[in-house]
Amino acid sequence: MARMVEKRGIGTWLTHLGLIAGISVVCFPIYLAFVASTVTQNDLIQPPMPLVPGPHFLENYWSALSAGINAPVWRMLVNSTVMAFGIAIGKIVISLLSAFAIVYFRFPFRQTFFWLIFLTLMLPVEVRIVPTFEVVAQFNMLNSYTGLIFPLIASATATFLFRQFFLTVPDELAEAARVDGAGPMRFFVDILVPMSRTNIAALFVILFIYGWNQYLWPLLITTDPEMNTIVMGIKQMFPSGDDFANWPVIMATSILALLPPVIVVVFMQNLFVKGLIESEK
Repeated sequence: MARMVEKRGIGTWLTHLGLIAGISVVCFPIYLAFVASTVTQNDLIQPPMPLVPGPHFLENYWSALSAGINAPVWRMLVNSTVMAFGIAIGKIVISLLSAFAIVYFRFPFRQTFFWLIFLTLMLPVEVRIVPTFEVVAQFNMLNSYTGLIFPLIASATATFLFRQFFLTVPDELAEAARVDGAGPMRFFVDILVPMSRTNIAALFVILFIYGWNQYLWPLLITTDPEMNTIVMGIKQMFPSGDDFANWPVIMATSILALLPPVIVVVFMQNLFVKGLIESEK
């Protein structure tokens, strides 16, 4: 018995050491970026690179927020936040409604429509980007939040996941709601949506990060610098040719770009984990 306890103790220590090593490998580059954002340009270009944060934290981060190549960084952060929230919320709302219609309504070619939606997984934005751009341009949605968000709010993956979850909901719930006089939308809002809370949270985190990291689509439809996103802004800060790069400001901007996704993950981590591991998923 003592040997079993001892083995378990060694296994636990080895597991924790492996976990710490993995976290260190992932976090060390982020730590170096943070250190680089708190020192001067001369400190970075003269070896060895400092491993301790410097005294220029406020100066560099203020320069990052108020500066930028074509637009202030704070403006690009706002644009990325609006875009990411719009895409995540839009995808979830449309996917919930489409999955609800496919599962609970009987209409001709219901399964055909579902598989057509599912087949759109084979058509990423890059494949349909030219016709999508033409439609957006014809509707005068260039350089607008509407143009950034609307073409990206359909999600076959989210529709499929919600459909699979709705299929696990007992039919007795729908029958009981019908007996109580609840209409389809009342059943959807009062029963299905609360039951899908963990699914919604897990998908929201994933879709928010997806929207935050978009680069090609915003680059294509935004010609006004005031509509640039933070991912575009970081790319524009890198020098071309013999231009001078202000690396502390670039690193500060990169750290600022990390904060909104990290905040979303931290605040929703419990629901996010439940949405991924609950047995009925």
